[in-house]
Amino acid sequence: MQRFLLREGGDADRLCWRDSCREGREASVNEEGNKSPPGLIFIRKLPFPPPFYRTMASHIVGYPRMGPKRELKFALESFWDGKSSADDLQKVATDLRSSIWKQMADAGIKYIPSNTFSYYDQVLDTTAMLGAVPSRYNWNGGEIGFDTYFSMARGNASVPAMEMTKWFDTNYHFIVPELGPDVKFSYASHKAVTEYKEAKALGVDTVPVFVGPVSYLLLSKPAKGVEKTFDLLSLLDKILPIYKEVIAELKEAGATWIQFDEANLVKDLEAYQLEAFTKAYSGLQSACSGLNVLVATYFADVPAEAFKTLTSLPGVAGFTFDLVRGAKTLDLIKSSFPSGKYLFAGVVDGRNIWANDLTGSLSVLESLEGVVGKDKLVVSTSCSLLHTAVDLVNETKLDDEIKSWLAFAAQKVVEVNALAKALAGKKDEAYFSANAAAQASRKSSPRVTNEAVQKAAAALRGSDHRRATNVSSRLDVQQKKLNLPILPTTTIGSFPQTIELRRVRREYKAKKISEEEYVKAIKEEISKVVQLQEELDIDVLVHGEPERNDMVEYFGEQLSGFAFTANGWVQSYGSRCVKPPIIYGDVSRPKAMTVFWSSLAQEMTKRPMKGMLTGPVTILNWSFVRNDQPRFETCYQIALAIKDEVEDLEKAGITVIQIDEAALREGLPLRKAEHAFYLDWAVHSFRITNVGVADTTQIHTHMCYSNFNDIIHSIINMDADVITIENSRSDEKLLSVFREGVKYGAGIGPGVYDIHSPRIPSMEEIADRINKMLAVLETNILWVNPDCGLKTRKYGEVKPALLNMVMAAKKLRAELASAK
Repeated sequence: MQRFLLREGGDADRLCWRDSCREGREASVNEEGNKSPPGLIFIRKLPFPPPFYRTMASHIVGYPRMGPKRELKFALESFWDGKSSADDLQKVATDLRSSIWKQMADAGIKYIPSNTFSYYDQVLDTTAMLGAVPSRYNWNGGEIGFDTYFSMARGNASVPAMEMTKWFDTNYHFIVPELGPDVKFSYASHKAVTEYKEAKALGVDTVPVFVGPVSYLLLSKPAKGVEKTFDLLSLLDKILPIYKEVIAELKEAGATWIQFDEANLVKDLEAYQLEAFTKAYSGLQSACSGLNVLVATYFADVPAEAFKTLTSLPGVAGFTFDLVRGAKTLDLIKSSFPSGKYLFAGVVDGRNIWANDLTGSLSVLESLEGVVGKDKLVVSTSCSLLHTAVDLVNETKLDDEIKSWLAFAAQKVVEVNALAKALAGKKDEAYFSANAAAQASRKSSPRVTNEAVQKAAAALRGSDHRRATNVSSRLDVQQKKLNLPILPTTTIGSFPQTIELRRVRREYKAKKISEEEYVKAIKEEISKVVQLQEELDIDVLVHGEPERNDMVEYFGEQLSGFAFTANGWVQSYGSRCVKPPIIYGDVSRPKAMTVFWSSLAQEMTKRPMKGMLTGPVTILNWSFVRNDQPRFETCYQIALAIKDEVEDLEKAGITVIQIDEAALREGLPLRKAEHAFYLDWAVHSFRITNVGVADTTQIHTHMCYSNFNDIIHSIINMDADVITIENSRSDEKLLSVFREGVKYGAGIGPGVYDIHSPRIPSMEEIADRINKMLAVLETNILWVNPDCGLKTRKYGEVKPALLNMVMAAKKLRAELASAK
C-alpha cells in the first residue's frame, strides 16, 4: 500500500497523509500528481507509514553545521591546506546537510530549516548573496566561488580579511559586511535556492532561512573611506531587489514558507530603525505573495515598541520568540498578539545543554493555546541550535547521572517534537516521566551543592575588592623591578599546537604514555618556545601553553563542579570549534593548576615569564552554565578559585600574571537597561582574583574581538596593570575612544596584527599601526603584541610575523630616542 502526502485546500500548514482510495474520495493519483482527490493537492508519494503524523506543529530555528565529529572542520582545513579538492569539501558538506534534514524529518519536525548550513558564516553568506564584495578582493562578478568567499573570511597573501566580531552576546563570530553608497549589489550566490532544491530532492520540504534585510544592514559597518556617519539603512532599497530575486526562485522551486532572522529587534532601537522594518517587509510583500513569511527573533525579550512593529509587519504570517531568555515577551504575547498569526514559541533552550523541563514548557504552551489558538501555535527552539553541542549519543564516557540531565541539539529536536505531540493530544507518558525523574535528580543531587563555597561567595558582597595602590604608582614600582624598554613586546599566551603536541596529550590522557614521559615532552616543547622568544628578542615571555587543550576546559578539568564531554564541540568561527565545559555544581579549586608549568618555564629564562590564567567571567561565558542559580553567583565562586591560583603563582616567584577576560564584553546583555548590573558583578569578579597581590606583581588581562568602546570605563574599572586587546582587524576602531578624550593610565597593548588570518604582515605595516597608536596613547603605557593567542597558526607563519613585530618596535624605539 502507498500513502500520499497532500496539502489540503492549498493551505501550506495542513500537510496530511491520505490513502488516495479511502475516506470516500474516489480519484486516481499518478506519480506526477496530475490528478488528486477533490480538495486535495498531490505533493509527493512516500512509503507508508510516515515517521510521525505530520500535523504536529514543530519547528527548529537552525542546526549546528560542523557535524557530530567536526567533519566540516577537518574538511575545511584539509581544503585550505591544499590536501583535498573543492569537490571533496562539497561532498562532506552535502552529506552533512542530508543527514541533518533526514534526522529532523525522521524526528517528526514539520518546519525544517535550510540555508542554515555555511562553509564559514551565515552573515558572510548573505554578503555573498548580495554581491557586496569589498573591492580589494578583485571579484569580477558572476557566482562567488571559494577563492573570493574564503579570502573575505580569512584574507590571503595580498589582502587582509574582513572584520570579525561577536554575534550578539554569544561566542560565535560573524564576518562584518563593509558597505557604502557605491556598493553595486547583485545576486551573486544561489546557495539558498540550491540547498532548498537539494533537500526537496531528498523528499524533505524545508523552510529557507535568511539573515533579514534590516538586521543585515544594522550588523554592517561603513567601508573604509566611507564616512562613519553614513546611514547603512539607506541601502535598504538597493538590497531588497536581490532578496526579491531569491524569493522568486524559491517560489518557483516550490517553497511554501520562508524565514527571516531579525534578531536586532531585541536590541534598543530608535524610531527610524524600527520604521526600516516596516519599509522592508512592505517592500517584500508582493514578492512574498503565496508564501508564508516567518520572522524570527531570539536571545532576549523584544521591547514593547519593537513587538508592536514586528507583529504589525505586512505580509508576515508568523513570529518566533525566545521564551527562555525572553520570558517577559510572554506578557506581550498574552496581551497583544495579533489574531490569525502563527506563534512559533521558543521554549526549548538553543543556547544551553540542560534537558528541558517538559512539564513546565507544556504548561506555558497550553496557556498560549488560549491566546493564539491550537492551530496557530508551533513549538520551537529559542534560537538556532548552532550554539549548543551536536549529539549526546556520542558521549559514551560522560557520567550517567549528569548525562541524564542534558540534551544536545539532536535531543532538543526530540524535545520539540515531544512537546508538539503532547499539545496534539499524543503525549508520550514514558518520555515525560523519564524527563521529570531527571529534573528531580538534578535538584536533589548532593554533588551540586557545596555549602562552604556558597558561604564564601556570599561573603564577597561586602567589599569592592580593589587594590590599595592606584595603577600609576603600581606601574612605577613594577618598572623598577622588570626594567622593560619602551614599547615592550609580548605575546598573548598560546603558541602553535602541532600535531605531535596534540598526540602527546591524547596519548597521556589515554594512559598510553607515563606521566614522566608526558612531562618530559611538554618540558621540551616549553623549552623550544622560550628559546624561540629569546631569539626573537621578545621582552615578556610566555610558556606557550603546550599542556592545554583549551583555555577554559583546561581549568575546568581541575576545578570541582565541572563536567566534560568528548564531542561537545560548538563552532566559534570558521573551522574553529570549542568544547565548553559543563558547570553543574558549586565551583572550588582542590589544588594548584598552573604553578608547576609556569615555574618550570621561568627557570628557563632570566626574562619575565607570564603566568597564564583564564578569568572567571570568561570561564563562565565560555561554559555551559548551570541554570538553577544566578550567573553572578557562579562567577563569584570561580573568581575565588582563580584568586587562590594567582596568589600561589606569586608565591612561586611569577611577577607577571595574565588573567584573560576575552569574553567579558560578550556577556554584556543586549538591552542597555541591563548593562550596569552585569558590568558591576563581572568587573567585581575580575578584581576579586588579584586583590591580594603585591604592587610589584604586574596583572595583565586580555580581551578578544568585540566592540569595547561602549564599556571602556568598565574596562578601566577592572584596575588591571596592563590590558592587551583586539584591534587590527577592526581598522583600529578601538583607538577612536582615546581620540575622543578617554584617559587611560594603565598599560595597553592594542593588537598590531591579526592572528586569525594566515597572512604575514610586514614590518612597515606593523610600524604604521604602532604609529597610529602613539598618536593617541602615551609612549610609556603602550605595549606591542599580536591580537590574540597563536594556537591556531603554524610556526611558518608565527616566526616571521613575530620577527616583523619585534623589528617594528625596535625601529620606533630608535626613532623616539633620536627625537629626544
